[in-house]
Amino acid sequence: MRILPVGRSFGLLATTLVAACLFPGSRLCATSSWDGKSPAEYIVSVETDKPDALYKRGEEVTFKIALEQNKQPVPEGQVNWKISKDNAEPVQTGTAQIKDGVATVTGKLDEPGFLRCDVTFAAPSQGNLAAAAAAGIDVTEIRPALPVPDDFVAFWEGKKKELAALPMDPKMTEVPAPADRPGTRVFDVQLACTGGAPVSGYYSMPTDAKPKSAPALLIVDGAGVRNSDFLGPIRYAQKGFIAMTINAHGIPNGKPKEFYSALDTGELKDYRVRGRDNRDTFYFVGMYLRVLRALQFLQAQPEWDGHTLMIMGGSQGGGQAIAGAALEPKVTYTLAAIPGLCDFAGATAGRIGGWPKPIPKGADGKLDPAVVEATRYADGTNMATMIKSPIHFYIGFVDLITPPTCEYAAYNVIPGPKSVENRPANGHNHDDPKFWNMVSETLINKAKEQQGGAPATP
Repeated sequence: MRILPVGRSFGLLATTLVAACLFPGSRLCATSSWDGKSPAEYIVSVETDKPDALYKRGEEVTFKIALEQNKQPVPEGQVNWKISKDNAEPVQTGTAQIKDGVATVTGKLDEPGFLRCDVTFAAPSQGNLAAAAAAGIDVTEIRPALPVPDDFVAFWEGKKKELAALPMDPKMTEVPAPADRPGTRVFDVQLACTGGAPVSGYYSMPTDAKPKSAPALLIVDGAGVRNSDFLGPIRYAQKGFIAMTINAHGIPNGKPKEFYSALDTGELKDYRVRGRDNRDTFYFVGMYLRVLRALQFLQAQPEWDGHTLMIMGGSQGGGQAIAGAALEPKVTYTLAAIPGLCDFAGATAGRIGGWPKPIPKGADGKLDPAVVEATRYADGTNMATMIKSPIHFYIGFVDLITPPTCEYAAYNVIPGPKSVENRPANGHNHDDPKFWNMVSETLINKAKEQQGGAPATP
C-alpha cells in the first residue's frame, strides 16, 4: 500500500516545469493591492490531466497547477504542494516553481483509492490561497476495510422486531402551509420509536390527493442539530408526492433558533461519538431506526400508491438513506449524495476513515478495538450489502468531510442496481447552483417511471 514516486527513487513526485495554457480546476482567489489603483486578484488552481480523473493502479497522474494574477499567467512564482492518499498517510510535501503561470507534479498509486494533491500559494498581503484535485485509482475495486460481521443481519432483524412491537402512535398536528405554496397540507408529525428518541418531522401532501395515488418520499437530514426542513416536503407535495422530512435527533420542531443552538452545544454536542463502544448504544443505530419508522409512516398513509417509496439525503443524510434502503425492502429508489457514515475503520486498512471518524486511538497509537467492533453495526459499508433496490450516488473527489474512498467502499458492495455520478472538482459543498434542481428532477422522473410501470433503474 504505497504511493509510488515518478522520476525520482527517493521522492513521491517528480516536479516538472511546463509552459502551457492555464488549466481551470479547483481554485480559490484573493485580492491585494498591486498598482495602487486596482485590486490584484490571484487565482491558484489544480486539476488532473484526465477530465474524468480516473486512472489505473500504477498509471502516472499529472496534476496541472496554474497561477493567475488579474486573469493573466504569473511569470514566476512558487507554490507548495502536498500529495496524500485521500488526505491520509503517506503524505509528501514539496514546492513547485511556476513558469509562465504553470507547473506540474506527478505521482502514482499502487492500490485502489484516491491520490490527492493540495496546493497553496502565499498571495501578497492575503495569506495562503488553496486548491485541491484528486485522482480516482481503480475506484470500482475499493472495498470496505473490514468484512460484514457474521451476525450483522441478525442484529438488525432483532432491532426491527423491537420496533415492530412498539405501536407507531402517530401524532399529527396540521400547521398552515405557506401562502405561496397552494394546494398542499402540512403536518408536524411525532412517532413513537425505539432507539432512544421519537421520530420528529414534517409531512406534506397534495390537498387533492386521492387514495393510492401518490409516490412517497422521505428526506433525511445532514449533520448538526436543527429544526426539520419545513419547505422540503411541501415542494415535493406540489409535484404530487406525499413527502416527509425528519430531523436526525427526534427533537421538537418549530422552536426558536436558540433552542437548537443550545442542544447543539450542550446535550447533543457529542452525538457523533455517543455510545460508540457498544453496538446497542451507538447513536447512529437509533438514528437509523427513526429512518425506518418514518418510512413505515409513509407506507401507512392512504394516499400512498402502494409501490413507489423513495429516500434521499446528503452527507449524514446520505448515510441514513443507505441505511433506510437496507432496512426497508419496500424502498424502490435511493439517492445518496456525498454519503457519510461509511467505512469507519478505514485506518485498519491503512487509509482514511469515514465521517464522523468515531474510532479513537489509544496511547499506543492503535484504534480502540471495542469501538472498532461496535461501530461496524452502523457502518454504511455493511448496510450497503443489504440494498436490493436501485440507488444512485453523487461523489465529490476532493471531499474532506466524507472522503470518496469511503463512499466507494460502500458503493462497490451494493448488490442491487446502482449508478454513480463522479464530480472530480467537488468537495463537500456542491457549488453547482443547479445541483439540487437536478436532484429534484431525478426524483420526479424516477417516480414517474415507477408509477408508469417501467423497470426500476438507478
